Amino acid sequence: MAQSIIELKNVNIYQSNSLILGDVNISIDKAEFVYLVGKTGTGKSSLLKTLYGDLELTEGEGWVVGYNLRQLNWKKVPFLRRNLGVVFQDFQLLTDRNVNDNLKFVLRATGWKDEKLMDEKIADVLDKVGLKSKGFKMPFVLSGGEQQRVDIARALLNSPKLLLADEPTGNLDPETSDEIMQLLFHISKDYGTAIIMATHDYRVINKFPARTIKTENNKVIDNASVANVSMR
Repeated sequence: MAQSIIELKNVNIYQSNSLILGDVNISIDKAEFVYLVGKTGTGKSSLLKTLYGDLELTEGEGWVVGYNLRQLNWKKVPFLRRNLGVVFQDFQLLTDRNVNDNLKFVLRATGWKDEKLMDEKIADVLDKVGLKSKGFKMPFVLSGGEQQRVDIARALLNSPKLLLADEPTGNLDPETSDEIMQLLFHISKDYGTAIIMATHDYRVINKFPARTIKTENNKVIDNASVANVSMR
């Protein structure tokens, strides 16, 4: 298990009592970039929720960043999530405070106390996403692409081993989408972060090819052909 960031074996995923995905077997290693595709309602969100401990795993074996998903409880979930970063389509930034204070809010919420260390960490992640000089800007004066970069910076605050990106280019124009994709691949390659990106963006997958996992007919198909991906 040491090399794998995610290891799912014979996993069945349920919502209430309905089987959403059956016999899921996935292994994802450090620094690997993987697309997660499939029509709406085929289980992409359920798979992501299982990985970050929002859906309980009751059948099969699952490990994420060293945590046994079968042994998770409400006390352990926060520790699992400190090793994960989550990037949203709609940014979910706090609109009443600047970029630095958005990031500091997350650090304080995850147990950071030293102001100097927090300031250093914030400067580091903003530098990584190319926003070194934008820390004092309010979110509403930033472009969509810049807001997405802040969202990615926020996800990097606790140096996650795994980044879950849910439609991160969904609200962006093609040029800005390409910039965000280049940034994500850079983070994966240069910082050794495994990334799973759920997307409907067929253009992005073709332009930035990578291993693709598809949800379809209650199954997860690994190494799915992009040519056969039906996006909606």
